[in-house]
Amino acid sequence: MKQKVLLFLILVFLHFRSIGQSQIFLVKSPDEKLEIRIGFTKTGANSLLEYEVNYLAKPIVLKSQLGITSGNADWGKGMNASLYSKTSADSIWKPVYGEKSSYRDHYNESVISLRHISNDKREMRLIVRAYNEGIAFRYFFPEHPEGGSYLRITSEQTEFKMPQGTVGYFTPFAQTKYELLPINKFPGEAERPLSLVLPDGRYVCLTEAEMVNYSRTKFFTDSTRANSLLCKMYGQVDEITPFKTPWRVIMVADKPGQLLENNFLILNLNPPNQIKNAAWIKPGKVMREVTLSAAGARDLVDFAVKRNLQYIHFDAGWYGYEYVMSSDASQVKVDPRRNPRSDLDLPEAIRYARSKGIGVILYVNQRALQQQLDQILPLFKSWGVAGVKFGFVQVGSHRWTAWMHEAVRKCAQYNLMVNIHDEYRPTGFSRTYPNLLTQEGVRGNEEMPDANNNTILPFTRFVAGAADYTICYYTQRFGKTTLDAQGKPIGRFIQTTSAHQLALATVYYSPLQYMYWYDKPSDVNDEPELEYFDQVPTVWDDTRVLQGEIGKFISVARRTGDDWFVGTITNNDARSLTLSFDFLPEGKVYEASLYDDDPKAPARTKVGIRKMKIDRKTKIKVSLVASGGQAMRLMPVK
Repeated sequence: MKQKVLLFLILVFLHFRSIGQSQIFLVKSPDEKLEIRIGFTKTGANSLLEYEVNYLAKPIVLKSQLGITSGNADWGKGMNASLYSKTSADSIWKPVYGEKSSYRDHYNESVISLRHISNDKREMRLIVRAYNEGIAFRYFFPEHPEGGSYLRITSEQTEFKMPQGTVGYFTPFAQTKYELLPINKFPGEAERPLSLVLPDGRYVCLTEAEMVNYSRTKFFTDSTRANSLLCKMYGQVDEITPFKTPWRVIMVADKPGQLLENNFLILNLNPPNQIKNAAWIKPGKVMREVTLSAAGARDLVDFAVKRNLQYIHFDAGWYGYEYVMSSDASQVKVDPRRNPRSDLDLPEAIRYARSKGIGVILYVNQRALQQQLDQILPLFKSWGVAGVKFGFVQVGSHRWTAWMHEAVRKCAQYNLMVNIHDEYRPTGFSRTYPNLLTQEGVRGNEEMPDANNNTILPFTRFVAGAADYTICYYTQRFGKTTLDAQGKPIGRFIQTTSAHQLALATVYYSPLQYMYWYDKPSDVNDEPELEYFDQVPTVWDDTRVLQGEIGKFISVARRTGDDWFVGTITNNDARSLTLSFDFLPEGKVYEASLYDDDPKAPARTKVGIRKMKIDRKTKIKVSLVASGGQAMRLMPVK
């Protein structure tokens, strides 16, 4: 009897010791180019849960730790594993709007059940998906058989160990400058998405998806773990089971433009549209009303009709001083700092706008949203308001993240579109609630960035989704400008050319595209090139990145119906590029209108317009001035 007991104990010991030494879970992408391996590595008395990612048999992410801490439980070591399920999916879905008219959701998935050796009654599951565009995984805590249990997540052990020599585009906050740095030299926490360049020239983007009920995560480095990026949660998460964490996403590309082309992966990782009838959601172009006056509102409506804008926007100040809790967003009481003699009659302005086919969007600071959300949403609907712009939102904590996404859901109940400003960055919620059309979370024209910044954004921030960059045109460039002793302009002014700003309307995606941000209707002299702004749409049937290098230049072609729009921008340096049109269909000829920076152009904006015939065999040499650009519209010749 003693011998049998001893033999049993030896077998149990050998079984536990073998965990992680031979148990490997492999998930491959449908095209079998990408693969993720999950297993255990013996460390002392424990076995650590780890993974690695390879692309075309070459390492992308080296062996890295997985895990999460919940209460006193460390879900990263000392566990037994088994395959819970294995599935594949391949479907086409059509968004309410997008950068394409349809998206493919194609992946292989494995779910791994993990139980602590010391207490196998508790379970966590690791959900792993492999797409052709990237790898995604998340942690899932199923409901206990006896009912839901309290869950407190305090940290993640999720690690991304990159090949030595990897560099990344570091920015600490959503609206700050990017720096290209070795990942071991990051000076602090890096914002998501984080785009990386591997030593062999491949590109990786680390980000998250479906972060709607969790704590925001950034990436940080640890001097004791060279070449590793670790996940840093903003704060703890308190929930009950069943509960899923956001997806951790690893996108992989041979060319940087593929990161932008493949950003639908973030949407695929979110639930489908939950709005049954979304016909009231109408993307379009917007201009804000800055005078907060009756005459200014009427003038802007007339301008919007003339220039094919779909919305006007009343920004901060229409209901009082936005930063104080006492301001009431249910009443029109213009902040005297904005206009001391305002005669704004907002309901009348909304009535006049709607009579001309123009919608109205209202800005509301989170201070008022927090106090009055349930009061003002039905009120705004009764006024005929089309949408709400959330201002100075709290981001990061579990509490405010959950609150904000619930606020978007509530807006949908009242047929109100949403634009979220300041530090919020998207993680795909617009698929589930497409009334969230756009958000800021970008170093846009409010910051007066240079062209270097603008050529980094498509490969970094825009991988996450739409961004409200606030396109400008006239701001101080052609007006009176005070110069300093060195002859440089004093104050805020746009640092790129007019053609560069024209091109941004195509390069940058935003279903609500804010135009003429610092301008007034009186600033416009009907410059002929503004026909491009008049014609360009804000959502698309197809999108192609024709060429580009991060921080240097980019050319993007987008199609609506049979028409193509092409935007090209350069950084602070002048350069010459060759545009190929082999993306056009065989046998079709297009008439192209080209809008270039031209110092000889008669308009004060110095934009020249030329026309030519183009087909798929055409190649054009484009000469871009420093901080310049080119915009182009192609219409099929009938």
